[in-house]
Amino acid sequence: MSNVKEYINTIKNDIQRRDPNETEFQEAVFAVLDSLEPTLTANPQYVDDNLLARLVEPERVIQFRVPWESDDGKFHVNRGFRVQFNSAIGPYKGGLRLHPTVNLSIVKFLGFEQILKNSLTGLPIGGAKGGSDFDPKGKSDAEVMRFCQSFMTELQRHIGPDLDIPAGDIGVGAREIGYLFGAYKRLQGYQNGVLTGKGLTFGGSLARTEATGFGLLYYTNAMIKAQGDSLAGKTIKISGAGNVAIYATQKAEELGAKVVTVSDSNGYIYDPHGIDYKIVKQIKEVERGRISEYAKRVSTAEYREGSVWDLDIKYDVALPCATQNEIDQKQAEIIARDGAKYICEGANMPSNAAAINVYQENGILYGPGKAANAGGVAVSALEMSQNSERLSWTFEKVDNYLKEIMEDIFAQSEEADKKYHLDKDYQAGANIAGFEKVAEAMTAQGLI
Repeated sequence: MSNVKEYINTIKNDIQRRDPNETEFQEAVFAVLDSLEPTLTANPQYVDDNLLARLVEPERVIQFRVPWESDDGKFHVNRGFRVQFNSAIGPYKGGLRLHPTVNLSIVKFLGFEQILKNSLTGLPIGGAKGGSDFDPKGKSDAEVMRFCQSFMTELQRHIGPDLDIPAGDIGVGAREIGYLFGAYKRLQGYQNGVLTGKGLTFGGSLARTEATGFGLLYYTNAMIKAQGDSLAGKTIKISGAGNVAIYATQKAEELGAKVVTVSDSNGYIYDPHGIDYKIVKQIKEVERGRISEYAKRVSTAEYREGSVWDLDIKYDVALPCATQNEIDQKQAEIIARDGAKYICEGANMPSNAAAINVYQENGILYGPGKAANAGGVAVSALEMSQNSERLSWTFEKVDNYLKEIMEDIFAQSEEADKKYHLDKDYQAGANIAGFEKVAEAMTAQGLI
């Protein structure tokens, strides 16, 4: 065991030496490495083959400039990224994020998480991520189109239906995917499997929009049922008001729970009578407005500035669906004090390491993002299958597949938890289950 600890520390030290300023990447990787100690001990060949060193180093990192013209005739330059992290179990698959905070560290952290997330889906897809520090907020459709065309002019050299299949992430919705696909088609010809999250008229999948939010609730429901408990009647606090939060709220309501909060970067809505997801959808998806508008339309709701995780109310389930590191140690302590029994992540790494420690110390069952929010990439892979077959499945068929996949992800995590006697540490269970599949594939393929 001590040799395994030394090996893990050696990998950590190498990352700190090579990537000293990539804090998000280090945070994501270190959390995974520590949790893999049981499987490394049980499978010493993983250490002998130095699999961790190969796992944490991307197969390929691409950075490029993205020049574009604004409506006033001025020229701008942003940075574009694509990190093709691991292809051991299939072609690279992962979203594109457009947000001012995007840098190499964030793209690498997301790409690394995507390896294990994609592995857990049981579908043959590897891990990747990409994006740009371009901010689509406040931009006209024409400006977004010109940016996407410029971005794809470079990206198209590195992607393809059997090589790397990007999708959407923060800042990349149906509009952006449409522009990106149109640009790719002009440069490479019509290949409808090259991007997922497409519109229904050109190869998209039903239920893709709902997938991450619905999948989050399917996973959460499976976790709660495994404790002999029920989601029905539970009160839920959700952060975010985007795609994931909207459809998580809808599915929670359908499963008999009540969501009492949603939020955006300015503040949050609290309604003890329950959030109406249809109004949130109208404000955020149709009007592209701020969540404060909700309180103007619903008399029982109140709007407050700041983080929803500072709100001190009683509830049962926490579903962070906004962004990375939105919950710190102090806020996690509030979550524990408020009596929450379950927390499942709809965003990528929304809880920092100190927050996760608080969950574990207080017996809060924790479903990490790589497991709980895998619904989006799962349905993206199902979209790829439909594209290959030149078919379009019904909403019910896709949704049933999604439910099965999410329940199986929890089952894999629970199985690993029991196998290694982790005492309901579903984070470690998910990490181990995802890693072991990738490790076996890397070992079978030799030195890759």
